[in-house]
Amino acid sequence: MSAGALSIAHTEASLGWGGQEIRILREASGMIGRGHQVELFAPQQARILAEAPRFGVPAHALEIGRKRLSALAAITRLLRERSFDVVNTHSSTDSWLTALAVRGFAALGRRAPVILRTRHVAVPLRDNPPTRWLYRHGAARIVTTGEALRRQIIDRLGVDPARVESIPTGIDPAPYALWNRAAARNALGLPPRTPLVGIVATIRTWKGHRYLVEAMPLLARRDALLLIVGDGPERMEVEGLVDSLALRDRVRFAGQQQDVAPWLAALDVFALPSYANEGVSQALLQAMFSRIPCVTTEAGAIGEVAREGETATVVAMNDAGALAQGIDRVLADPSRACELAERAHALVASAHTESQMLERMETAFRRALASR
Repeated sequence: MSAGALSIAHTEASLGWGGQEIRILREASGMIGRGHQVELFAPQQARILAEAPRFGVPAHALEIGRKRLSALAAITRLLRERSFDVVNTHSSTDSWLTALAVRGFAALGRRAPVILRTRHVAVPLRDNPPTRWLYRHGAARIVTTGEALRRQIIDRLGVDPARVESIPTGIDPAPYALWNRAAARNALGLPPRTPLVGIVATIRTWKGHRYLVEAMPLLARRDALLLIVGDGPERMEVEGLVDSLALRDRVRFAGQQQDVAPWLAALDVFALPSYANEGVSQALLQAMFSRIPCVTTEAGAIGEVAREGETATVVAMNDAGALAQGIDRVLADPSRACELAERAHALVASAHTESQMLERMETAFRRALASR
C-alpha cells in the first residue's frame, strides 16, 4: 500500500456542538497539514458546518441528518461522484447511511471507499442484529476515544478486537504555554486572589453541571466562585438552579469560548462531574496540561487519565456532597494539589498530544485501506 496522500471524507449527522465536533475539525485540519485531502459533509443546519472555515477545513452541506431514503440517496450519489479512499463516520445516522451506501456499491460490484467509524461517547449500545451488523461489518475499522468505549464494543457486540482501537483526542500544547494565572485573570477581568472553581464543557445533563452548582453552598471556602465556560441545551435549567439557590453572586456564565486556554489558566480547580457517556474528555486533558488540579469522576473513559491520588481527585458520581469535599481537599492542600497537577501534566504531555493523535489516526486510516 502506498504511503502517499489520502483522500478522506468526514461525515457528521449531529447538529450539535461540543467535544466530538471540535475533535473532528481539529483532526481534519491536522490531516490537511500532513498533506492529505480532507473534506467534511454535514447537514446544512449543523453547527460544525459553520465552524469548519475557522479550522481551514473544506465543508459541504449534505442531507444526512435523518435516516431516510433521500439521505441514503444523497450519500450514495456523493460516493458515486467522488473518489475517496476513506470515509470517517462519526454519529449513528451518518454511519448507517454510509454503511448501507457502501453495501449497495459492493452488491453491484463497484469500487467503494472503506469506512472508519469513530465512536466518541459511551452511550449504551443496543445488542441486536442490526447494531451487531453495523459494528461487525459496516466499517473496516473502529476508533474510540477511550479504552472503556473500545471494551464496550468488543464485549457487548462481539467485534474482533483487532479491528477496534482507542485513540483519545490529543491537545495542541501551544495555546496553553501562553498563560499564567495572574495574566489570565487580569485579561479576563477575574478577581486576582479569589478561589476559582471552573468547568469547561457543553452544558448538557450528563456533564453534571447541576451537581457542581449544588456543591457551591457546601464548600468550606465560602468565598470560592464558580466559572462555567460553555453553552448548551441545559443552560436555562442550570441558570434556574443558580437562581433557586441564590448563587448569582458566586457563579459566572462565560458562554462559549473559542480559546479556552486563558479560562483554564485562571482556575484554582477544574471540576468535571460527568456521570455518563464520556470518552477521555478533551477539556480534562486541556486542564491537566495546563497544570490545573482536577476534580472529576470515573464516568466513561475518564478514569484512564484521572487516577485518584496520582493525577486527579476522583469523587463519586451524582453526589454534590462528595464533589464539594473533593474541591475542598484541593483548595485546602495546595502542595498536594500541585503534585497531582504536575503528574497530570506529564501524563498528557507524554501520551495525549495532537501530533500523537494525528499519527495514530493516519495509521488507522491506512490499516483500514489495507483491509480492503
